[in-house]
Amino acid sequence: MKQTLIPCIQMRGGTSKAACFLASDLPADSAMRDRVLLAAMGSPDVRQIDGIGGADPLTSKVAIISPSTRADADVNYLFAQVNVDKAIVDYGQNCGNILAAVAPFAIEKGLVQVQSSLSRVRIYMVNTDQIAEAQVHTPDGAVEYEGDTRIDGVPGFGAEQVLTFADIAGSSCGALLPTGRPRDRFDGIDVTCIDNGMPVVIVRAADFSRSGLETREQLDSDDELKARLESIRIQAGKVMNLGDVTHRTVPKMTLVAPPSSSGTVTTRTFIPHRCHASIGVLGAVSVATACLIEGAVTNDVARVSTGDNQRIMVEHPTGEFGVMLERDDQGNIIRSGLIRTARLLFRGYVAVPGSLWSGYPKENP
Repeated sequence: MKQTLIPCIQMRGGTSKAACFLASDLPADSAMRDRVLLAAMGSPDVRQIDGIGGADPLTSKVAIISPSTRADADVNYLFAQVNVDKAIVDYGQNCGNILAAVAPFAIEKGLVQVQSSLSRVRIYMVNTDQIAEAQVHTPDGAVEYEGDTRIDGVPGFGAEQVLTFADIAGSSCGALLPTGRPRDRFDGIDVTCIDNGMPVVIVRAADFSRSGLETREQLDSDDELKARLESIRIQAGKVMNLGDVTHRTVPKMTLVAPPSSSGTVTTRTFIPHRCHASIGVLGAVSVATACLIEGAVTNDVARVSTGDNQRIMVEHPTGEFGVMLERDDQGNIIRSGLIRTARLLFRGYVAVPGSLWSGYPKENP
C-alpha cells in the first residue's frame, strides 16, 4: 500500500523543534491522530529511526494549528508532546518554545496576513485556554528569520520575536499555587508547586546534597536522584489537580540553586525523567514567578531586586533565559514576556504507512 503524504513544516521554535501541521491535514478522530503522529515522529523507539523525531524530548514535538473563530485570537495552537520511547502523545501542557514557531507557520501557510514590517499574531493556546501575542518581523511581506538576536541553547543568531502573556496563572492546575501554599513537603523535602503557564515542582538542589551545577549528563546518570524526584513528582501531581502523572510529562521537576554568575537563580529541569539541555519557556516563567513569591523555596537561593517590573535571569545548563514580569500594586503577576527566535527548517510532506491511515479523499502528491 502507498504511503500517505501529509503536508508538514518543521520549525525550530526557541530551543526546540516541532513538526507543524494544519489541523485540517490530520485525522479528525483524536485516537487516529495520535497514531499518525507517533508514526510520523517514529515513536516508540529511542532513536526514532523510522520517523522525523530527533530522539530527544526537545525534538519530538508537534504543533497543530488552525484558523481561530475566537474574537481575541487569529489562530488556535494545540501542542502535542510525542513520547520518544513510549506510544504516548501528551496534550497536558503548553510549550512556550514551540509557541515561537506558531506565528511564522501561520504566516507561511497564509492563515494570517502580513501587516507591516512588524506583524502581530494572537494565538489561542488550546491546551490551557490562554492567549499569547507574538510580534514577528515581516519586512518585504514575508517572515524574516535572520537577525542579530541570540538565545542560549541555539547556535548563531536570529530575528527577535517578542512573546507576551497575560493571565496564564493556573493554566493547567487552576491556580498559580495549586495547593494554596507557597511551600509543601514530600518525602521530607520542601517544595514549591507552581503553575504560571507550566506546572512545575521546584526543589532546592542542596536538599538532595547536590550543587545544582551538575552537567546534564551527570544528572541523567544519577538514578538515585531521579528516583527521589519521581516519587515527589507523582505525589505533587495529585495535589496540583493533575491526577496520576505517572505517564505524563507534567509537572516538571526543577532543581534550584544560587546563581553561578550574573543571573537570578540556577536551574536544572527534568522533562520529566531526562535533564533539559536548557529550560522550557513557560517552565522558566513559572520558576521566575516563584522567585517573587514570599515563602517559596526559591527565597533561599534566588537573587532578586525590588520593583514592580522585574527581569529575572534564569540560569540553566547552556546559559540564561530572561523573563520579564510585571506586578500590580498588590504584588500579583499580571503580565509576562520573553524574547525568542525561530527558523523554518523544511516544508514538504511527512510520510506515514498507508495501512495506518489512507488520508482524506483529496489528491495525494
